[in-house]
Amino acid sequence: MTDFIQSDFLLAMQTGTTSGSAPALPGEAAAQIVPADGGGAGTTGGTAAAPGFDLFWIFIPILVVMILFSFMGQRKERKRRQQLLSSIEKHDKVQTSGGIIGHVVEVKPDTVTLKVDEGSNIRITFAKNYVTEVLEKSSSSS
Repeated sequence: MTDFIQSDFLLAMQTGTTSGSAPALPGEAAAQIVPADGGGAGTTGGTAAAPGFDLFWIFIPILVVMILFSFMGQRKERKRRQQLLSSIEKHDKVQTSGGIIGHVVEVKPDTVTLKVDEGSNIRITFAKNYVTEVLEKSSSSS
């Protein structure tokens, strides 16, 4: 094996070519042969980056924009929800997350008391956060 390498080296020295170039005919310049993997005379011999690595850097700004839009949407929803909860007044008709519909009898900072049946005067107290929707505003709103 070493004899073959030595003979290839000696042949390259005699013809004036290296193993990466084709022998030149008289009067022609030597043609450089570039391997299909992109290596050749200009490579340093290091490892190449993974094929999808450049694509990774393109997705980073897209991911950042998606996260920003998500946070902005959450902030807007939180503000709308806070406005809904602060606008609840006595005699409003509301619906809870459990599906119970009733008229507001009493509003405290953290709780809401609903009257769910007019005939038997049934009242239920809920955490204010469980009110999902105001169905009707009170007619005596000023």
